[in-house]
Amino acid sequence: MAERTVTQMADKATPRSLARKKRFNWRRMKINWQLYLLLTPAIIYFLVFKYYPMYGVQIAFKDFRAIDGILGSEWVGFEHFVRFFKSHYFWELIKNTLGINLYALALFPISIIVALSLNELRDGKFKKIAQTITYAPHFISVVVFVGMIIAFLDPATGIINNFIQTIGFKPISFMTEPAWFKSIFVWSNEWQNLGWGAIIYLAALAGVDPQLHEAAKVDGATRLQRIFHVNLPSILPTIIILLILNMGSMMSIGFEKILLMQNPLNLDSSRVIQTYVYDAGLLHGQYSYSTAVGLFNSVINFIILIFFNRVARRTGTSLW
Repeated sequence: MAERTVTQMADKATPRSLARKKRFNWRRMKINWQLYLLLTPAIIYFLVFKYYPMYGVQIAFKDFRAIDGILGSEWVGFEHFVRFFKSHYFWELIKNTLGINLYALALFPISIIVALSLNELRDGKFKKIAQTITYAPHFISVVVFVGMIIAFLDPATGIINNFIQTIGFKPISFMTEPAWFKSIFVWSNEWQNLGWGAIIYLAALAGVDPQLHEAAKVDGATRLQRIFHVNLPSILPTIIILLILNMGSMMSIGFEKILLMQNPLNLDSSRVIQTYVYDAGLLHGQYSYSTAVGLFNSVINFIILIFFNRVARRTGTSLW
């Protein structure tokens, strides 16, 4: 038995077996060419819009001048990175970016709770109404959604401040006070994406074997016990994968919404790396400097993703 195993392993390592395997792969691609054809647009999209632009990352290490082009611009090494690290805004940007993301991460379990709750609903009509109400905000444009937030929180006419005045308190200027910005951004974002985030968990819950619930019922388990001991363990791999993906974007925030909610009075809390790159690059034409800041942000995201993926691998679930 052992000799046969060694022989099989040796055969796999031979050039002939590798060539046979390569021919088999080409034959399989030829048979399933329709599937690869459907995959082609996605491959072209990533090549054109994700990989090709990486060619321009080198201007982070150059003093880029449009008249000289990327290759003709002077090489300055890490000068722009050092300038960013020594800038007055560096720690403020790091604090605001991490603060908002950690705040949002603390609300990560809410979509799981919503999915588990929707899964337990037995009234089909009420369940559809509940799902529609939770999904609807996701399909509202970011511009419209921010306009709604500003209207709701207006000190003079907003329904929130009208209610505050009704119970005897003074109106609060939510959008101009830095202390309120993070809470408004994170909770409104959670409201908009709550139902949409629960869809993936609902799909995972649909795959739970009903026999597990039947066995738990026979053993006398309550509905709450079945949620904790059947449903949660079943969707745990999905939770871990989504958590890893969230950690991989720890230094990235919804740029459009931040920019729309930002004003000169709340900059102390709303100025994050993405808006700083936009301001330095597009508004002030500091292309090399803004590219260096963006590259720094991407590298930190990549490191965090690798780290948490390795940590998650110990649970038996990871991205790779």
